[in-house]
Amino acid sequence: MSRLRDVPLSVLDLATVTTATDARTALRHTRELAQHVERLGFTRFWLAEHHNMPGVASSSPAILIGHVADATTTLRVGSGGVMLPNHPPLVVAEQFGTLSALHPGRIDLGIGRAPGTDERTARALRRTTGPLSVDDFPQQLSELTGYFDGTEQLTAMPAQGNKPDVFLLGSSGYSAQVAGVLGLPFAFAHHFSSQNTLPALALYRQRFRPSERLAEPYALVCASVIVADTDERARWIAGPGALSFVRLRSGRPAPLATNQEAADYPYSEVERLVFEDRIATQVIGSPKTVEAELERLLEDTRADELMVTTMVAEHADRLRSYDLLAEIAGRSTPSDSSERVKTEVEV
Repeated sequence: MSRLRDVPLSVLDLATVTTATDARTALRHTRELAQHVERLGFTRFWLAEHHNMPGVASSSPAILIGHVADATTTLRVGSGGVMLPNHPPLVVAEQFGTLSALHPGRIDLGIGRAPGTDERTARALRRTTGPLSVDDFPQQLSELTGYFDGTEQLTAMPAQGNKPDVFLLGSSGYSAQVAGVLGLPFAFAHHFSSQNTLPALALYRQRFRPSERLAEPYALVCASVIVADTDERARWIAGPGALSFVRLRSGRPAPLATNQEAADYPYSEVERLVFEDRIATQVIGSPKTVEAELERLLEDTRADELMVTTMVAEHADRLRSYDLLAEIAGRSTPSDSSERVKTEVEV
């Protein structure tokens, strides 16, 4: 039995800016990718929240979600996620209540508990000199859901009656336990915390309590996946994403390099180790290689849904990767896929 053919497939996108493009192009590519994967039968399209990152244009998920939802018709669109410590819960409730009212039944609110950025940027977002702590996250989350449920004293129009589907995001056991206790679906960031995936999912299922929302645990696993026609081609186009990780780890974030720039970069010995480790934690290869690795991941995690993020420099390579993934998952045919890539790249 193929788990890959049975579970829903979804997408996490960052609106990536490259050295050969700009933010406007990145946002246009995000819209095109959403339309593309909708035609391929994907379930969700989530936008991440990142700040002070030259290579990421997805800094305002709520605005970008509305744009993508307007450009699609059946795809669920959401945040992957909104970093709640960065925002007043009232504002998040108003934003996502508005989105849900405009796009009924299609909006997801993925919530993270960490700032997801450096301390200086976090302070600029919060406009406070107080200590940066996630200890008050449960209270913030309770306040947020209260605006949708009508249990808070303030009225967050139009949140009440327009509640999105709420997911708790995480890369650790803490978030897993909170999601379980609250009976929320849990989205785990396997793409940057693969060593914690199985322990966190075990904690989530162990601590899960049935809720009005869920009778049983629902685990979504997000993996970094790059598919190309050959293993060699896949590794080649994976280079810029791995270099981006090297730069991020050293405190030097930058726009995504081109394939050739990544190949020509003068890696130090330590940087090369970080590069190779990053490659090893991703699912990269030909359709045959990727299919086998994803089947193993789904078997190990018992995930109810697979979300994929694909960081490559060329828009055509990204579209092609999702086409090939859809094919091995039984979502499309090769002839349909190649024609779609050709058409969208030409446009």
